[in-house]
Amino acid sequence: MLVAGFPADAFGTNCYVVATAPGEQCVVVDPGIGVLGQLDALLAEHRLHPAAVLLTHGHLDHTFSVAPVCGARGITAYVHPGDREMLADPSKGLSADLTALFGGRLSYTEPEDVAALTDGATLTLAGLEITVDHAPGHTGGSVLFRLPGAGSDWEADELCLSGDVLFAGSIGRTDLPGGSMPAMLTSLRDKILPLADDTVVLPGHGPATTIGRERASNPYLIEVAGTTPAAPTRGL
Repeated sequence: MLVAGFPADAFGTNCYVVATAPGEQCVVVDPGIGVLGQLDALLAEHRLHPAAVLLTHGHLDHTFSVAPVCGARGITAYVHPGDREMLADPSKGLSADLTALFGGRLSYTEPEDVAALTDGATLTLAGLEITVDHAPGHTGGSVLFRLPGAGSDWEADELCLSGDVLFAGSIGRTDLPGGSMPAMLTSLRDKILPLADDTVVLPGHGPATTIGRERASNPYLIEVAGTTPAAPTRGL
């Protein structure tokens, strides 16, 4: 299996491509701001053909390039209904300060073909079997994407594309519209902690990690067991 990615220049948002092998169809996960050139180069390098775009949530730093990526290829964008309105109006997920920062400076287009993600669903796309876990907290429609990791660079039993739910050593902020710390802690308890320790986590920002490493050292996962968390630092 091929999993490759790169951080966008804006906010360091990780954009990933996942395929069964080079030269095959792939899914694109979270095409953010200013990623089109890097994404096209990555697709050309591995001779990949996008079959769909998967969005871990609706924030602009993860969705900005979804319309051109989908529109150029006639493919579908998948997002949870809880964040669907952000694809039409990204300001729905931004604070007043961020709205002022972006206001009028970025030309955003809503994708034409959007499909809903549902909790527990298994998507069959590009020859991949991808499980969707609804994990609200960072936003109301945040999800995890899980798939078998055998044959990947990590040779893990499972990979988890965690968006801004879980980072190496931290989690996504919960103070933007639709965010909720109680919901985040519930998601960490019910969706993250049950995963096997050798699950490789590919987050929306920062480096890859494992569930075992985060279980032992991430203050938020430890907080679920009763300690006091630190302040989240990444994500819009």
